[in-house]
Amino acid sequence: MDQEQVTEFLGQVPLLQCLPGSSIRKIAETVQVKHYGPGDYVAREGEPVDGLYIILDGQAEVSAPANAEEANRPDYILNKYDYFGYGTNSSVHQVNVVALSKLTCFILPNQYGHLLKPKTIWNAEGTPETHSLLEQILHLEPLEALAAASKTVDCLKLVHSLHAIFLVAGDNNLPIIYQVHRARDGSSFATRKVEAKQKGQVVFTLIASFQKEEVGFEHQASSMPELLNLEEIQERRLTDPRFPMQYRNSAAKKKFEPWPIEIRFCEDSASQNKPSLNYWFKARGKISDDQALHRCVVAYASDLLFSGVSLNPHREKGLKTYSLSLDHSIWFHKPVKADDWLLYSIESPSAHGGRGFVTGRMFNRQGELIMSLTQEALIRKEKTRGPNPRPKL
Repeated sequence: MDQEQVTEFLGQVPLLQCLPGSSIRKIAETVQVKHYGPGDYVAREGEPVDGLYIILDGQAEVSAPANAEEANRPDYILNKYDYFGYGTNSSVHQVNVVALSKLTCFILPNQYGHLLKPKTIWNAEGTPETHSLLEQILHLEPLEALAAASKTVDCLKLVHSLHAIFLVAGDNNLPIIYQVHRARDGSSFATRKVEAKQKGQVVFTLIASFQKEEVGFEHQASSMPELLNLEEIQERRLTDPRFPMQYRNSAAKKKFEPWPIEIRFCEDSASQNKPSLNYWFKARGKISDDQALHRCVVAYASDLLFSGVSLNPHREKGLKTYSLSLDHSIWFHKPVKADDWLLYSIESPSAHGGRGFVTGRMFNRQGELIMSLTQEALIRKEKTRGPNPRPKL
């Protein structure tokens, strides 16, 4: 078997399916292969444990310890994808394992046992306090919608497109329950539907498609937009005479509570009324090494300022507005690294009938297009409402 075939096999082992894809690939690089004939002892009671054994082909029989009562000695059969030698509390094996036929096993030596417990909150036993703020935000009970869907999919499949529809306005003060429906599980693709509920009412739905990574045709028509120098922009904003001196002084001194996303805008104040926006962003802190998690983080970050760009040409002094997402679609073209700088280029080609439409493209620092996005949002002038306003969709 080549490396990719080993990785694909390991991704089907129940014990390993809670691990991120990056851990599966590391395990695939370190496992050893051993062959046994019928009647051979694979492991003996009382002998040292070599590591985790996973059956690739054939059958083996497990027998209870010799000191067990005869009536309580349940022998059982191990088949393909079954495993033993993991979670042993002592340095010796507690039972005999004998090959019933020609048997082939993958063995993960004990010195690589740490790969079975990666330091990531993608594993349900992770410790969110030790990770970035964004990982802590996504570590919910249950997780955010895309994260919840990703947790139910074969770890070797990654989200490549999603479509979210906002049905009614949610309440920030109420918990959200995410229900994941397994629409399809194929050899290359999987589809999930997620419903977000508050008080038993569905407020949001998500359709996400996942694909196993593969090599194929490749081209890129999009190119990175030309940008201003970030340092010059920062200096210009502090010295721009169109801003009152009091504002400029306070802007230079003010300390802001950090967002989980760090943003650096690429336009100066003169362009703030254009139906477009370019900025660099990245997650604060270090994100665990799991591509599924990085895609969830970027999907989370994509909505922070997206729909508001459709309001830019209409902003004027004293005018109060609000916007609510109606639907949001994302296509992932390449792997993404959420804790490195990404360029987000947003345009709003149209606003009509109380709805604003925006398109977005995300690029990595190498100029590669990694994501395409669209969103339609409800955009309205804000009306005088009661103490607990909830816009109607």
